[in-house]
Amino acid sequence: MMNPNRAVPQGLTFLAGPILLLLALTAVALFARPFTPIDETRYLSVAWEMWLRDEYLVLFKNGEPYSHKPPLLFWIYNLGWAVTGVNEWWPRLVSPLFSLGSLLLMLSIGRRLWPGDDDSGRNAAWILASSLLWMLFSTSGMFDVMLTFFALLGMRGLLIAADGRMRSGFAWLAFAIGFGILAKGPVVLLHLLPVAALALWWRPGLPWKRWAGGVLLAVLGGAAIALAWAIPAAVHGGEEYARMIFWGQTAGRVADSFAHKRPFWWYLPLLPLLFFPWLLWPGLWRRLLALKRESLDAGLRFCLAWLLPVFAFFSLISGKQIHYLVPLFPVFALFAGRLLAGGMRGGAWLPAALTAAAGAAMVYSAHEGLPAKLEMWEKLPWWPGAALLLAALPGVWLGRIAGRQLPALALLGAALYAAALAFVSGNLWQRYDVHPIAAELRKLQDRGIPLANNGFYHAQFHFAGRLEKPIDELLDPVEIAPWFDRHPNGVLIIYVTPRPGEAAPLFSQPYIGETAVLLTAEQARARGVLR
Repeated sequence: MMNPNRAVPQGLTFLAGPILLLLALTAVALFARPFTPIDETRYLSVAWEMWLRDEYLVLFKNGEPYSHKPPLLFWIYNLGWAVTGVNEWWPRLVSPLFSLGSLLLMLSIGRRLWPGDDDSGRNAAWILASSLLWMLFSTSGMFDVMLTFFALLGMRGLLIAADGRMRSGFAWLAFAIGFGILAKGPVVLLHLLPVAALALWWRPGLPWKRWAGGVLLAVLGGAAIALAWAIPAAVHGGEEYARMIFWGQTAGRVADSFAHKRPFWWYLPLLPLLFFPWLLWPGLWRRLLALKRESLDAGLRFCLAWLLPVFAFFSLISGKQIHYLVPLFPVFALFAGRLLAGGMRGGAWLPAALTAAAGAAMVYSAHEGLPAKLEMWEKLPWWPGAALLLAALPGVWLGRIAGRQLPALALLGAALYAAALAFVSGNLWQRYDVHPIAAELRKLQDRGIPLANNGFYHAQFHFAGRLEKPIDELLDPVEIAPWFDRHPNGVLIIYVTPRPGEAAPLFSQPYIGETAVLLTAEQARARGVLR
């Protein structure tokens, strides 16, 4: 299967290329967008309350126990703050650091799967670093890249065990399971156990009974690591918190997976975009079709034992989200990287043409405006689209040079991601940056004024404003008047579409697709909010 000629010139396969790409895109994301509500701001606020309370067992959000996520991300935020002080830049670096760690672990796994073949791992590094969804979540304050890191660590442990060092390998697997559960819950087992169960397919001749016993001990060891937090937290947090962390993060999450129905094929039309530019490159499909004439080596079987069962599971459950697929990107990169090490033919013309088309659409939208239903997006700049059009040219040129297709495609993927961020950056800062209203809320709290939120409050303002007191939640509009009766000097947060002639609020700012407004009792009465 392997071509004796190197697929990529040595100078272009140095790991610095993908790492520099990750660093550049992290810098772009830092300047192009704020932490966005509701997810990123909520997780920051949970970490902030952990810091305020000096409480590291039971998580809190807006003064109430928060059981929806495990604690590892919040511990890491607090660990960084203990060294650097409370800031926003440290949380922004956590996902990129785990992304870098995942890249290095992927290369380590590639060396174990295909000893002596550096090209497969180097190809995989370019593919991973420039895939669209991976770039997005590598620069986001979410859990998925961290989960990917521990899944990869567990895969490395399985390979160490399969190579004969079972004690060491299964110890790494137990560590990965435990910290994977602390990162995002038992979903880490979904990534690791199918590969372990199919071990005789990708590594024939393993002593099956000893292997099964080692996997079982690793699962128990990982559970012990997770329980080292969960049991004290349950005792400290009380019966309801205990029920939620043991039920809500296991069977409860499985039930939630079926709550939002989407068809089994929902992911399929999204894959070319999520894996852009790689699934739109004819060269990869030529190598994939050539597999019919070639036998699968043990490394490719290992990749398929991870990729196919997990993708099938996420396709079958009805509650689908695109970020569920993030941990599959390294194994896709390894699989594709190995295929391409067997030789590459064809230029990058199709991804380049699509990149140019995206750039042209940006320029057109900046000039003509977006459809009426997207009118919230204002003042779109033309230059990111123009830059994307220019980036397509070196992509085509490099893609025609033998051995330089991967850097060319990586350039196209990175350019599309950076241009898309720059295109919407102004609107993101205008509509998703919660600092202005959070600062007003902090001033009000400092003056002892009670605050209430009309509707469910996601703690989106707590960290940005460094708020130290909870905000009351008024889930039903009929609760507003009684709340003002109890707090006549209070201030209400509501989310509305402004109408001409309305009484001026205490403060307002654009917020996602609406306007966040602060109202006193008198202003709420003048606007007809009180019932």
